[in-house]
Amino acid sequence: MAEDVDVVVLGLGPGGENAAGLLADAGLRVVAVEARLVGGECPYFACVPTKMMARAADLVADTGRARKLAGDAEVRPDWTRVADRIRDDATHDWNDQAAVDRLTGRGVRLVRGEGVITGEREVRVGDEVFRAARGILLNTGTAPLVPPIEGLAGTPFWTNRDVVRVATAPESLLVLGGGVVGVETAQVFARFGTRVTIIEGGPRLVAREEPEAGDLLKTVFEREGIDVRTGTRVEAVEHDGAFTLRTTHGEVSGERLLVATGRRPNLKGIGLPAVGLDEDARALEVDGALRAGDGLWAIGDITGKGAFTHVSMYQSTIAVRDILGEKGPLASYRAVPRVTFTDPEIGVVGLTEAEARDQELPVRIGTTDLAQSTRGWIHGPGGDGFIKLVQHAEWGTLVGATVMGPMGGEVLGALAVAVHAEVPVDTLRTMIYAYPTLHRAIETALADLEST
Repeated sequence: MAEDVDVVVLGLGPGGENAAGLLADAGLRVVAVEARLVGGECPYFACVPTKMMARAADLVADTGRARKLAGDAEVRPDWTRVADRIRDDATHDWNDQAAVDRLTGRGVRLVRGEGVITGEREVRVGDEVFRAARGILLNTGTAPLVPPIEGLAGTPFWTNRDVVRVATAPESLLVLGGGVVGVETAQVFARFGTRVTIIEGGPRLVAREEPEAGDLLKTVFEREGIDVRTGTRVEAVEHDGAFTLRTTHGEVSGERLLVATGRRPNLKGIGLPAVGLDEDARALEVDGALRAGDGLWAIGDITGKGAFTHVSMYQSTIAVRDILGEKGPLASYRAVPRVTFTDPEIGVVGLTEAEARDQELPVRIGTTDLAQSTRGWIHGPGGDGFIKLVQHAEWGTLVGATVMGPMGGEVLGALAVAVHAEVPVDTLRTMIYAYPTLHRAIETALADLEST
């Protein structure tokens, strides 16, 4: 016998958890299905613990910089402090009871297990079947993508889910992949005394970002003793107590191996063919109300609109409005921000120059060197960075911006508002920018934009 409910939420990452709670608050009968941890990747394996790691690593670096700016200082990096904080404060030893209590306290029924769509508005979890009068909300997220490299399968390599559980910093670490997870983890462990090598198949680190960001990050990493090998592909992996990677540019060895080569959507095995959708797709197509079909909504990483907690949360509120039959603005991804928490930090909103040109937009580019700005000069060591603006030459507004430097993600806030609200560049030029701040360098970048 199927149980009648109003909505089934399949997957309880941040957006799914938020949506389930909001729907229950509205008086609907909500069943939320999760096989792993309520809250998803972000609080247990990604955003929260990794930023704790980055914060600790930055403190280690700043102690060294203090010798030039303030006086003698010494720190003995101790990874157990970081590991204890992640285990005890961030994840409660990877226990989601607090999140469960928060969710069920709002009237949501939590069902543990793998949910499978068996028909329109119908989900099976083990021996239970739920018939959803309003429909199903999918938030199944992504999992680490492991490439089919000879010898890799079966070895004790790490993914992002393993690296946050590490109790002791390894003597040496090989990082396969120069994307966000790879570069953040590499710098963190290098600052805690690990000998780190990054192997990236493409020509530069953080390939999605402006080339200036990847180039500067490589310079900073090499200055910090990280061995950066771009344009290098791994052909085979061996493990005999330690890892040996055979690459297109010779062999490299290390105690541990982190595979950080991207993510794959969790679409297989959830019953998409039962509602006419392709489980092999790279993402589910959704409209502005996050509808993926009749009585079916999808949010989060599986929509391909950005694998970020803030995107999932944003989408969840729109999907909830639609499920409840309420009016409201449709989803817009014109000004999606993202931050890579390296040092220097990389904050990006909207389009990069390459993305804008790929769309054949008429663009003007303005840049400035943060290290040469007054605040960058005051900051001293660790003040490397830049601001890059991408303007639509005909519209007179910014369509993208990058801030790389100290607190780059925070400085980005002003530019995110400008891109989102389509503030005319001429209006930005009339603003008064506080002196001497890092964000004041926006004014200099705007002046460079005017001269191009």
